[in-house]
Amino acid sequence: MKRGKKYVNAAKLLDAQKLYEVKEAIELAQKTSITKFDSMVEAHIRLGVDSRHADQQVRGAVVLPHGTGRTVRVLVFAKGEKATEAEAAGADFVGGDELVAKIQGENWFEFDVVVATPDMMGTVGKIGRVLGPKGLMPNPKAGTVTADVTKAINDIKAGKIEYRLDKTNIIHVPIGKVSFGTEKLAENFQTLMSAVIKAKPSAAKGTYLKSITLASTMGPGVKVNPLRVTE
Repeated sequence: MKRGKKYVNAAKLLDAQKLYEVKEAIELAQKTSITKFDSMVEAHIRLGVDSRHADQQVRGAVVLPHGTGRTVRVLVFAKGEKATEAEAAGADFVGGDELVAKIQGENWFEFDVVVATPDMMGTVGKIGRVLGPKGLMPNPKAGTVTADVTKAINDIKAGKIEYRLDKTNIIHVPIGKVSFGTEKLAENFQTLMSAVIKAKPSAAKGTYLKSITLASTMGPGVKVNPLRVTE
């Protein structure tokens, strides 16, 4: 792959063979940011599990202490009192069948997270095939299928993120903006890693944390020493 000049120059600041300590890796991810805008720093965590097996899935959610720096648009499937509660809690969109029709008919996806009350999952299931591939399907493990819509919305707005394996057994998660500074990014990273470590499936064998890479948006990856990451 041919890289741009900015990327090439940024990559020269890194030792491709070195596994960095967490704080040094975060500092380098910030230093190697090559965008004109305030880049997001992301963690890419390869786990020693096989996502093809149900008993080796790793999925959950965690509230980052300093959020991600993103404005998150929340859609809530609810009715009656729960719909009123969701609106009062600051949901961006609240409804039922009319939202399903809008998503199906207009290919409308002007939202980032979907929350649903348990009694609305039959309605949400009608669009499961389109929400699922986009990572938008509500899930009890992520706390997005719940009767407590106020808490779900507050947590999401405060910086709650969902983590889950992709098909290559890697978790990709934002941990905050470059402008957050090293300390806040380190706290967010540690909170994420504690959650991922605690979510280790009992069926997982061998090395659990295979590799960890931090990178800013479009920037080069900085390898973190997984042996130095603990709960």
